[in-house]
Amino acid sequence: MSATPCQTAPKLTGVPKVFVRERSKYRPFHLGSFPLEVLRRDASVMVVETKRPAISAPVAPRHEGLLASAALRYCEIIAKDIDGDVAPACAPVPDDLARCAQDVKGAAYFMDASQVGVCRFPERAWYAGADSLAHTYAIVILVEHGRLPDQGNIALDWVLPAHKCVSEMRAGEIAVCVAGQIRNMGWSARAHFAEYSRVDAERLAVLAGLNVRRGDECVNPFVGRSYSLAVVSTSYELAVDEPLHARALQAVTGLRYWWGINGAQSGRERRRRAKRASHLGRFPMETVRQVERPTTLILDDEVPRVPKRAAFFERALQGDLGKKSQRERTRFSFKHPLSRSQLGMIRNMVPFQDGPIADKEDERFHDPDANARAIKSLSYFLGADLTGICEIPRYAWFSHKEDGTPIEPYHRYAVVMLIDQGHETMEGASGDDWISGAQSMRGYLRGAEIAGIIAETLRGAGFAARSQTNADSDVLHIPLILWAGLGELSRIGELVLNPFFGPRFKSVVLTTDLPLTVDKPIDFGLQYFCSRCLKCARECPCDAISFSDKVMFNGYEMWKPDVERCTRYRLTNAKGSACGRCMKMCPLNKVVDADGALLTRGASWLGVNAMWLKPLLVPIATWLDDRLGNGKRIAAKKWWFDLEMVDGVAVKPKATNARDVDPKRKVDLRSKTIAFYPASVMPPPDAAQVVPVDRKAAMLARDAVESPASARRRVTERGRVPSHYVPTPPQGSEQREPRETGPYKT
Repeated sequence: MSATPCQTAPKLTGVPKVFVRERSKYRPFHLGSFPLEVLRRDASVMVVETKRPAISAPVAPRHEGLLASAALRYCEIIAKDIDGDVAPACAPVPDDLARCAQDVKGAAYFMDASQVGVCRFPERAWYAGADSLAHTYAIVILVEHGRLPDQGNIALDWVLPAHKCVSEMRAGEIAVCVAGQIRNMGWSARAHFAEYSRVDAERLAVLAGLNVRRGDECVNPFVGRSYSLAVVSTSYELAVDEPLHARALQAVTGLRYWWGINGAQSGRERRRRAKRASHLGRFPMETVRQVERPTTLILDDEVPRVPKRAAFFERALQGDLGKKSQRERTRFSFKHPLSRSQLGMIRNMVPFQDGPIADKEDERFHDPDANARAIKSLSYFLGADLTGICEIPRYAWFSHKEDGTPIEPYHRYAVVMLIDQGHETMEGASGDDWISGAQSMRGYLRGAEIAGIIAETLRGAGFAARSQTNADSDVLHIPLILWAGLGELSRIGELVLNPFFGPRFKSVVLTTDLPLTVDKPIDFGLQYFCSRCLKCARECPCDAISFSDKVMFNGYEMWKPDVERCTRYRLTNAKGSACGRCMKMCPLNKVVDADGALLTRGASWLGVNAMWLKPLLVPIATWLDDRLGNGKRIAAKKWWFDLEMVDGVAVKPKATNARDVDPKRKVDLRSKTIAFYPASVMPPPDAAQVVPVDRKAAMLARDAVESPASARRRVTERGRVPSHYVPTPPQGSEQREPRETGPYKT
C-alpha cells in the first residue's frame, strides 16, 4: 500500500550501540508500551468466557463534583459520534488480517490507549435486553487511570470523585475515533463506553487478552484494577488475540520489566514519572534557565494586533489564494479516514468553549501559587504534556473575529498547554505523508478536550474562563507559548521549540481571571543552535524556511518563513495530508526520558545545563544528527494504511510522499525568495470579498524590514514606528457578512 521505509539501524563507526540505540526505537508501534506480547496465553479461556451467561447493563454510578460534571458533559459530546453513516464502498485494504489489526491497534495507541486487544464477538457479550448489531469482532481499549494530584493540592478535591469518569471519557474518545475510522473505510462499527455501552466490556477484555478473571473481578497484569474500558464492535475482519493464562498476573516483575522488555516502557521510566510532583509533569522544565523576557526581541509597544481574517488559512478559505486552495482548505487535514473521524468531535466541542459562570467565587482559590499548582496538576491528569502560565500581552489578542467583529481583551491570564503529536508515529512517517493531518488533529482534539473541561470546571467555581482552540481562538498562541516559558522561537519561523520534544506539538490555551502565579520565559540556547543548524530549511519540501539571518517582522525578531508558500503546500499536498516535515527533521524532535539513548539524554542535559559548551557541541550535534540518520522513516513505526478520502470513500492515493533525510540536498539560494506580508498589506478585518495576495509586492517588502540591531537602535533613539506595522483598517461596513463555511462550522 506504500513505499517501504528504512528498516535497519544506521551504522556509526566507533560509537558503541548502547550510547545511540533507544530500546524502543525498533519496537513495532502496534504492540504498545506494555509488553503484552510476552505474557502466557490460554486458548481454553475462550470457551469458558463465551459460555458465561449474558449480564444486564450496570446501573450508572453517580459522579459528583465540578470536574466530574464537566467530564460527563464531554462524554455526551463524544457520544454524539459513537455511531454513524458507513462509507458506501470498502477501502482497498490487504487480505492480511494481522496487518488490518495492526492498523486499528495503531490508531488506538496513537490516540494514547494504554493497551489494545482484539477478539471475536460472542453473542452473550451483548448486555441482556440490549439491541445487538451484526458485529463479529470487538476491539477492546484499556486506559490506565491518571495519576492523582499530590496531597495538599487543590486539584485533588476535583479529581478524586471524577477519577474513573475522566478515564472512561478518554477511553470513549479513543473508541469513537477508531469506530469512525473503520466506518470511513466502509465497514460498520460502533463505540461503547460508560453509560453509552451495550456490551460486557470486562468479558471482552478477557477474551482479547488484556485481563485475567480472578474470582468476581477482572485484573490487568500491569495496572491491576486501575483502568477503564471502551469497546468498538465491528463487522471489519481482524486477526484476534488469545486470552491470557491465569499465571500471566505473575509475569510482570523483575529486572526484565525494570529494564524494558522488548523495548516496551520500562519500570524505571514509570517510577521516574511517579516520583515527580504532580504539577511538574513528566519533563524537567524546572531545570531550564528562566529569564525575564523571551530570547528573541519583541517590541511590545509596536507589535500590531492583527485580525483573524489575515491568517493565511483563513485567507485560503475566503478565496484569497485561489480556487484550488479554497477548495482544499476544508479537507486538507481530513483526507485520511482517521483524521476525518477526529473532525466531528472537534467540531462538536466548539459550542462549549465558553459558558455561564457561577454567581459566587469559591473562596478556596485565593492563593495564586496554589491555584497555579492545581491547574497544572489537573492539566497533566487530563493528558497535557506541558503546561505553563503567563499574563496575556495586549498584542496576543486578535483584533477582530473572522467576520470583522472587534475583539476586546477579556481575561488576564493564559494557561498554555502543549500536546505531543506522537514521536513514534512521526518516526514512521515522512512528515508530509497521509498520517500528517491526523497527527495535527490528534493534538487539536486532545487540547480542546482538556482546555474545555478545565474551563467548565473553573466557571463552575465562579471564575471566568474560556478554551481557545484551533477551531475557535481569540488569541494568538505563539507569543503566549513564549511568555509561558515553554520554548523559544526557532528557525522554522513562526514556531516554538521546546528543549525536551522540539517542535512536535500542538498548543491549546485557556484564558481566565482565576488568580495565578505566572512562569517566566526560558533560555536553553536555541538562538545559537538554530543560527547554525539549517536542517529544517534544507529539508523543507516547498523551500518556505529561511536560510538568512533574523529580521524584525510586525515587531518580532524571527527567521521569517514564507507563510504563503508553506500554506499553499500544506493545503494542496497531493501525496499526503497537510505537512509537518520541519518537525520531523528537527534535531530536537526527540523524547528525553529514562528509556532514551544515553547519547540523547546526555546531549539534552548538556544543552540545557552547559550552554557555554554550545560553540563546541552544536557543530557536532548537527553533524551527528545527520550521521545517525535521524529523520529516516522506521518501518516498525508505520502502523497506518495510506488512504485518501475522496467523495466520502477511502481510496488508494495516486502517490505517497516517501522522503527520507537528505544531507546532500542542495538548495539554490539565488532562487529562494521569502515573501513578506506585514500588517500594512493584510486584508481589512471585515473584508467579505476576495482580497488576492500580491506576491511580487510581498517579495519586495523585504527591503523595508529592519534588522534586530537596527530596531534596537531606532527604539533607543525614539525613532518612528515603521509604517508597515500599521494594520489595514476595517472597511467600515456595519453589517457583518456571513463567512464561507469552514471545516469546524456546522
